[in-house]
Amino acid sequence: MGIKGLTKLLADNAPRAMKEQKFESYFGRKIAIDASMSIYQFLIVVGRTGMETLTNDAGEVTSHLQGMFNRTIRLLEAGIKPVYVFDGQPPDLKKQELAKRFSKREDATKDLSTAIEAGDKEGIEKFSKRTVKVTKQHNEDCKRLLRLMGVPVIEAPSEAEAECAALCKSDKVYAVASEDMDSLTFGAPRFLRHLMDPSFKKIPVMEFEVSKVLEELELTMDQFIDLCILCGCDYCDSIKGIGGQTALKLICKHGCIENILENINKERYQIPEDWPYQEARHLFKEPIVSQEFPELKWTAPDEEGLVDFLVKDNGFNHDRVTKAIEKIKAAKNKSSQGRLESFFKPVVSASVPLKRKETPDKLAKETTNKKSKSRGGKKK
Repeated sequence: MGIKGLTKLLADNAPRAMKEQKFESYFGRKIAIDASMSIYQFLIVVGRTGMETLTNDAGEVTSHLQGMFNRTIRLLEAGIKPVYVFDGQPPDLKKQELAKRFSKREDATKDLSTAIEAGDKEGIEKFSKRTVKVTKQHNEDCKRLLRLMGVPVIEAPSEAEAECAALCKSDKVYAVASEDMDSLTFGAPRFLRHLMDPSFKKIPVMEFEVSKVLEELELTMDQFIDLCILCGCDYCDSIKGIGGQTALKLICKHGCIENILENINKERYQIPEDWPYQEARHLFKEPIVSQEFPELKWTAPDEEGLVDFLVKDNGFNHDRVTKAIEKIKAAKNKSSQGRLESFFKPVVSASVPLKRKETPDKLAKETTNKKSKSRGGKKK
């Protein structure tokens, strides 16, 4: 789920914190990608018509492999250096959210059966997507594929979003790419949405900067975390009746959740019993992440390994795979070039360092004064 309604809240109240960027503008950038979110999108979209999906000869779904393979090649061809981060063990506080998701899938399965019996094509399309779940096998398949492609993989000890944010804060990567906004709540300096969208949609990448978010909203990071908890997150229920705009007003007025609870109209707003907002806050401020990150390396593809895995094991077309491998090899050579700004270093004068930006008028005036003094000699 991420943070409920956060994108719209920021669009309405902190528009300068978000900007549209071209996909190609991230040439040479290292980007941490939430793998599970991407795999989920591929399972829902790639090769799906109603209940029919892409499968190999053994009847095993291959939509995630097709999507991951093609989308990663697109990133590499654009000179982007992707790092895929996979979820580890979810924190105990997320069990309630996971139970809700399980219940929703069960409901969707029942609705799907009803739609099938009624021959409701629209219902079949809608409810079949709601039954999709990313499994351990899907993750393992994609890890193997990416390693064969020469793309680095990181297995997070807990939440992938938190690990991505930590990578970004440590300057290992330029930004985090996901569709779940809670990477911002974990403090990722830069966050990208729509980077993994298919090219035919022509949706620009939306970039968020957490420092500008805080500046625009006039909040501290602690207050922003409390705002996200009030909006609704994966770790605890929200207060019924409080949406994003109300949450922002309350945080601006009272400063933190504790003060809000002391002043809120408890007849109007229902506070969840035993509400673990403090534990949720702690998880956002001090998440479980790797103490040390592995060295990030983008290597040449394992051509034979890719053909064996994709063609022999999963029924991919041999010619398409070999052509794709050539694209990966060409992209690797392209990505070895640096970004344009890396070739131009700022030159600082050792004699007269500029402490501030001077206007042309002011510089001209100072020059005139110096000339006047030099003509007039010593001041009497």
